[in-house]
Amino acid sequence: MKLLFLACLTPKTGNHTTAERIRSYIESAGHTCELRDAGEFQSPADVVNLVSELPKFEAALAIHLFKAGRLLMDIEIPFGVIFGGTDINEDVKVEQKRVVMEQVLLKARFAVAFTDKLKEEAELFLVSQSSKIYVQPQGIQTDVTEKFCWTEFLRSSGVRTEHVDELRVFLLVCGLRRVKDPLYLVEVFSKWHCENLLNVLVIIGPKIDPVLTAEVETVVKRTAGVFLAQERCQQELHAAMKRCFAVVNSSVSEGMSAAILEAMDLGVPVLARNIPGNAAVVQHEVTGLLYSSPQEFVHQSQRLLSDHELRERVVGNGKLYVEEHHGVKQERETYQRLVDTLH
Repeated sequence: MKLLFLACLTPKTGNHTTAERIRSYIESAGHTCELRDAGEFQSPADVVNLVSELPKFEAALAIHLFKAGRLLMDIEIPFGVIFGGTDINEDVKVEQKRVVMEQVLLKARFAVAFTDKLKEEAELFLVSQSSKIYVQPQGIQTDVTEKFCWTEFLRSSGVRTEHVDELRVFLLVCGLRRVKDPLYLVEVFSKWHCENLLNVLVIIGPKIDPVLTAEVETVVKRTAGVFLAQERCQQELHAAMKRCFAVVNSSVSEGMSAAILEAMDLGVPVLARNIPGNAAVVQHEVTGLLYSSPQEFVHQSQRLLSDHELRERVVGNGKLYVEEHHGVKQERETYQRLVDTLH
């Protein structure tokens, strides 16, 4: 079967990684899967033209009900959708978008939510078609490059110190866009850094929103203890995560943060903002630590620094949690089974 797969393919984002992984499952089941960036298409008519080209596409798949799903509205072939996160958490608040997404969901053969919470939200805000929404947590695979120099990574990010091994590097992994709120902790963290110069915050991720990127660059330049790293390939990012003291998430909204789960898999503690998408995977004091304000972030970080038993516990439980709930085998079987229903 020849299948069209639409997603937002900004390089080095969680969305891109997820799409590539799902494409590999579809192709390993013997199908042909063409992955295309939703941003290439202006309207559903563009996609109608594409799927009618010979040899014709027989089915389609999309990640994100609005950004990609709406483009499938006029095609005559069966399709499925995967909730991205911001579609259900944010876009449903805009009535024009909500109406479009409801139509997409009605027409789709199936939908996939990463968490039970996301499924519940979709049923609440969109037409309730419980039987067609499947819950499949993201599968997590980490891959650390051997050719990674931690000192060089820090130096190139602007961290100047003789005491690299003594630093406590908090790594905020996020694409630079509003929903990730990369500046949320900056002011309070900088004050904390001034009390203890060994605590530093490094922000790393692709520059998605140019206006916000410029803002982040300006703020970081004038803020002590906070740095902006160049985005890296997945293997180098995982190597940096493995070396840092803790991985941080400060998003306003998440579907399911791959970076949080990757940190757990790598044996690194997680400090995540207490929002539904994060609380679905981070159980406070069990698999990581949650915070609801910048001040509380500092408090939880201090606990992580002083309480070694707490640190060991959340690291051990986090790794176990990912192994049990985010295995690639289960994810592969789910998508292969669902794609078969598009025949």
